[in-house]
Amino acid sequence: MNTVRRGAAALAAAAVVLGTAAAVPAAAAPSPTPSTGTLPSGLYGTKDPQYDGVWRQSLAFLAQRSAGYQPADQAVDWLLGQQCGDGSFASYRADPSKPCDAKTMRDTNATAVAVQALRAVRRQAASPEAIDKAVDAGSGWLRTVQNKDGGWGYGAGGASDANSTSVVVGALAAIGVRPGSFTSPEGRTPYDALLSFALPCSDKDGAGAFAYQPDKTGKLLANADATAAATLAALGKSVVATKASPDQPPACTDLTKPTVERAALNGASYLAKALAKTGHLTLPPMPGATDTTEQPDIGNTADAVVALAASGAAKQAEPALTWLEKNSAAWAKEGGPAAYAQLILAARATETDPREFGAVDLVEQLNATGPAPKTPDTSASSTSDDEDSGFDIWWIIGIGTVVGVGIGFLVSGRRK
Repeated sequence: MNTVRRGAAALAAAAVVLGTAAAVPAAAAPSPTPSTGTLPSGLYGTKDPQYDGVWRQSLAFLAQRSAGYQPADQAVDWLLGQQCGDGSFASYRADPSKPCDAKTMRDTNATAVAVQALRAVRRQAASPEAIDKAVDAGSGWLRTVQNKDGGWGYGAGGASDANSTSVVVGALAAIGVRPGSFTSPEGRTPYDALLSFALPCSDKDGAGAFAYQPDKTGKLLANADATAAATLAALGKSVVATKASPDQPPACTDLTKPTVERAALNGASYLAKALAKTGHLTLPPMPGATDTTEQPDIGNTADAVVALAASGAAKQAEPALTWLEKNSAAWAKEGGPAAYAQLILAARATETDPREFGAVDLVEQLNATGPAPKTPDTSASSTSDDEDSGFDIWWIIGIGTVVGVGIGFLVSGRRK
């Protein structure tokens, strides 16, 4: 899935790097930090939650459920309390007792991942009715801010981007809503939007990749983060995706009439080639930086592992997973809850034990960043009753087209 947080600052930086239009509406303003200097007791992590409070809380929930843990009621209540009256979520609200108003920066990414996380914890929650209401309201708000092209931007009204659209698609699939049924008034679906970001296999620099957004000239530039996110979404899956079978090397193939299924497999092909070079993805130098040395991009490497495993290319993800086991400990400790969650989800997607991830027990370290979760549910070591809706069954119908061109590839969703 994506970076540790697609917060406003990160998106603004990405827009500069990619030469795209601003990803955050001009009216966006930072959420205030607590006047007391302390953080709510139900929140995961100790760092400033201004841009990632809801995001990191939600990813922590998804990772805990994948390991069989149920978040503490206190933590669930905190997330429920962050929701605005219209169903949306901001990145973080320091004072949730004050109602959201026109100045509140609604965040599609935070809303989507919160909706998915709340649904994941519903079965063992103290108030499932409140969660059902919150999930319905959140998905309803996302429908009201869908763009004409079928996608979503970071903020309501912002230009669609591959990452935000993918987060919403994953959430819809996870709560049992067919993403293809989410149409704009113009009749465009989220998959239409994703296809608009897909690069053809003939592109010499980014064959099969997805772009974050077109640049100022309308050109699509390959982006590994966007590709990992969009590959999952084009498969009708979310960040809690599991290993698909049969496992076959991904290949890039252009069709006369592009399909989202083919675009997903092309994206997996791009990721496999990018990871094959060093075993990890790299961060581009920031604009104006004197040091142009490329640094490992650990978070997006973890996301790429999930995308590859979900697309049936788990074997191609193995070197990257090994690299993560050896090199991610310090990064995760610094990054906190969302970082631990990304690694846990990568381990889960490849059927690797997150409690023995190199020399680290990822689950123990994640649990230590917030309120102690409830006793592990040994009867359901996954996202429980909602994961079976994390695979868009309608994608199976569409993939018949792909099989028809002779690639002999079928991604099977792991049903529980």
